Amino acid sequence: MTNADPTPGTGDRSAANDPADGKMVNLIYILYLASLIFGLTAIIGIVMAYINRGEGSPWADSHYGFQIRTFWIGLLYFAIAIVTTPVFLGYLILLFLLFWWIIRCAKGMMYLSRGQAHANPTSWMFG
Repeated sequence: MTNADPTPGTGDRSAANDPADGKMVNLIYILYLASLIFGLTAIIGIVMAYINRGEGSPWADSHYGFQIRTFWIGLLYFAIAIVTTPVFLGYLILLFLLFWWIIRCAKGMMYLSRGQAHANPTSWMFG
């Protein structure tokens, strides 16, 4: 039996038929995770997300939007953490940010591996 619903993210595997879109989305998630060690790779990732947004399929665009939001929200959380570090709260925020970043990237990669659009690309929390 075939799935008659062509909507990405609802079980249709046709999203996986364009390997170029999937590879670019995955590369950006990898760059984001590598930024935990190397730092600057997140900047490369967001530039790539902005360049590719609107150029590919709608399911890939949902991931690009999620990646762009991940970068900017992460930067906001990081700024708040730095400002509050003198009162120890910043260290807790940095720890939360570490887990938040990893979980968002992992969930995005999970949807990508299924060939699905991101289910909640506008989320502020874990997606």
